[in-house]
Amino acid sequence: MVHEHSEALDDESTALALKILVAGGFGVGKTTLVGAVSEIRPLRTEELLSEAGRSVDDVAGVDRKPTTTVAMDFGRITIRAGLSLYLFGTPGQDRFWFVWDELSQGALGAVVLADTRRLADCFPAVDYFEHRRIPFVVAVNCFTDARTFGAHDVARALDLDRGTPVVLCDARDTASGREVLIRLVEYAGRVHTARLLDSVS
Repeated sequence: MVHEHSEALDDESTALALKILVAGGFGVGKTTLVGAVSEIRPLRTEELLSEAGRSVDDVAGVDRKPTTTVAMDFGRITIRAGLSLYLFGTPGQDRFWFVWDELSQGALGAVVLADTRRLADCFPAVDYFEHRRIPFVVAVNCFTDARTFGAHDVARALDLDRGTPVVLCDARDTASGREVLIRLVEYAGRVHTARLLDSVS
């Protein structure tokens, strides 16, 4: 009995929880992705989009979206035994960008969701993470009515740094979202390891 309790404590002490941001433009699928992969009921801070908000925000292409995230989405997923990801979905509009600095504190990396119909909407997120040296992957959310582009074409259009991963996904699909997150953890792990080695060499 004592031995079993000791093993349980050991498992808890060796568990690793990593903070991941999910970012991108308005209506790109951030809330959907967090909700699709989260093993807990996701926390959402959505409010109805008012007429005043529509006059401020660019809703072109997503004019049928009735709500907007005003603070964050939160979810959790266990990638494997001992490794969990805490997911923080960021607001998509410029007027809520003050929240990003708080959310990005301590983050391992980020997923930047992109919609090829409105690719320019993810430029600010790409610039934000590049400027702060936060590793990120670009995940192209493949909407059914969007033209399909390859990962290389998207990377070139976004002028990404060499080696920044671009993956295609369906934000509604749990397995697809999980693969995006695994890709990010692997990439961010390599980036942080390389930086650590550089700092001691």
